Amino acid sequence: MNRDRILAALQTLQTSASDSLHPVNILTFDTLASTNQTLWELLASGAPPGTAVIAARQTAGRGQWGRRWESDPGGLYLSHAVAPDIPAGEQAGLTQCSAWGIAVALRDRGIPVVLKWPNDLLLTERKLGGILTETKVKNGRINQAVIGVGLNWSNPVPPTGINLEDFFTDHPTSPGVNSVELLAALVLWGIQLGFRQWRQLGTDGFGSAYRKLLGDIGRRVMAGGRPGTVVGVTAAGELRVRLEADRPGTIGSEIALAPGTIRLGYGDNAEARQ
Repeated sequence: MNRDRILAALQTLQTSASDSLHPVNILTFDTLASTNQTLWELLASGAPPGTAVIAARQTAGRGQWGRRWESDPGGLYLSHAVAPDIPAGEQAGLTQCSAWGIAVALRDRGIPVVLKWPNDLLLTERKLGGILTETKVKNGRINQAVIGVGLNWSNPVPPTGINLEDFFTDHPTSPGVNSVELLAALVLWGIQLGFRQWRQLGTDGFGSAYRKLLGDIGRRVMAGGRPGTVVGVTAAGELRVRLEADRPGTIGSEIALAPGTIRLGYGDNAEARQ
């Protein structure tokens, strides 16, 4: 991972845009236990917001529900520190706006990424990557946050996954990203873009933009033993499901499911967790 090439790519992105990034300080490593963990340690030692940690390999990466795994070489493993100064209850919005911004940045490069609730990025209905947001709260407000992002570039992936190298092999006419360094720059750009749009549009406006990229819309699921259809995501990060009506000619009720209460698989697989 070449730090200078990432910075050069960021400079190019800023030159072509109408506004600029906040300053970014990038630190690269060959191997780390966890980029999120390392970045928290750096913040505790006085590193400023805008610091980004990137590793070629993780030996104890962190994910949703406290999962830990080893991240193979070839992927992008990046954590970015921000100081959002938002109410503590808006943590889910940080994940949503980061995912949205990264998806927009990649879609602008001809990569048709969509979002999968609660924190995944999908490409051709397979997992391209995921996001883990960790925060610290002071006086009821999130004053520090670390946005952790893992994206598949050339690393091996399971059958439910995809990496960009394979995608470009199958779609040779649209290689919109030609290096992992450019991919890192697009992720950093997307995180800041997403946060700006979230704050500028407000909850309702951003929710509409987010919904347009949510690949789960219209998906059939089982919740509490009842069939329903995904219709969106709340500002608090809950999955909105419209249950089937009990009687013909009536409208079913809508429920909101917190992350962890239902697990959406890939393809047609959706499993309710009771």
